[in-house]
Amino acid sequence: MKINYPVLIGCLLLANLAIAQRRVIYEIQEKDNSGPVILANFNYGFHWPGGDLADRFGFNYSVGGSLDLLEKHNFIIGAESFLYFGNNVNIDVLAPLRNNDGIILGDLGGLSEVQLRMRALHIGGHIGKIFRLYKNAPSHSGLRATLGGSYFQHKIKIQDDPVVIISALSDEYKKGYDRLSTGFALTEFIGYQHLSKNRLINFMLGVEFTQAFTQNRRSYNFDTRTTENGNRIDLLSGFRIGWTLPFYIRQNADELNY
Repeated sequence: MKINYPVLIGCLLLANLAIAQRRVIYEIQEKDNSGPVILANFNYGFHWPGGDLADRFGFNYSVGGSLDLLEKHNFIIGAESFLYFGNNVNIDVLAPLRNNDGIILGDLGGLSEVQLRMRALHIGGHIGKIFRLYKNAPSHSGLRATLGGSYFQHKIKIQDDPVVIISALSDEYKKGYDRLSTGFALTEFIGYQHLSKNRLINFMLGVEFTQAFTQNRRSYNFDTRTTENGNRIDLLSGFRIGWTLPFYIRQNADELNY
């Protein structure tokens, strides 16, 4: 059989062109960030206290993360958890244990170094939406606004001397000084969420406000020799920034890309 080389070469060229076009279309689809996506956010925050919390603590910071389901119309539902840390404690709950020089002595008379720190915990969920700022913006980038509810707790951490033994500050006795307070909190976040089309640059940043309605959970405060039963309104305001790892959900339920 005689081979028609011009026709064969033409068919091969058309096949290569079709494969190249399919590859280009596939790459464009791969870089398209539309559709539902799971967001893993790793966050860092800076916060200033207000309300009753300002009487107890100063400036603090937080680390934590959240897991969001961002559907194709940019509605958000997610869960989050943050730990708060601070070195500024405005009340000296250990004053009764100090001598005239402000020093706490150990059981054997040794000088001790006892530090007071702020610790807090936030565990909850949120709902919200991302609003695109202009027509040609990436599908899931824009103004991010969320409202959340959470369990919130804070306390004074007594960081005792690792060498000097102080029986009055055993783990059980610390509960009489730490002012552990817990309750329900509301949190509002407004900022910017960016998910690039090439999926390489993904982040969020914005301002955050928390209103916690808490109560002291200790039955007795050793330093004041009183019981604290009143309701508290603990406020936090600050900035939160985060790196986002997106997992894109394809048309097939068993396909997940990042």
